[in-house]
Amino acid sequence: MSEFANVTVVKKANIYFGGNVTSHTVLFADGSKKTLGVMQAGEYEFSTGATEVMEILSGELEWQMKGAAGWKKIVGGQSFDVPANSTFLMKVATVSDYCCSFVD
Repeated sequence: MSEFANVTVVKKANIYFGGNVTSHTVLFADGSKKTLGVMQAGEYEFSTGATEVMEILSGELEWQMKGAAGWKKIVGGQSFDVPANSTFLMKVATVSDYCCSFVD
């Protein structure tokens, strides 16, 4: 899906890591929520409250769950799942555009 219809977009940006990762929250009529954002090249650690699906729209990165062995490469057009109440790491190789869907 390349666009969302009939949504509310929160104007205030979510800004992380000194502005290297930014996103905007999109709210849906059914109560679900997504964020749309951009990550600059760099290394990042995120913690989750809800289960997330990270869809990489463009760019390239590697990710892993904190404490896990081995990095997994992902490029634009691919996604990965992150369990609730967990921490994951990302090594972003190129500017990456993403959509994060909150499942819980």
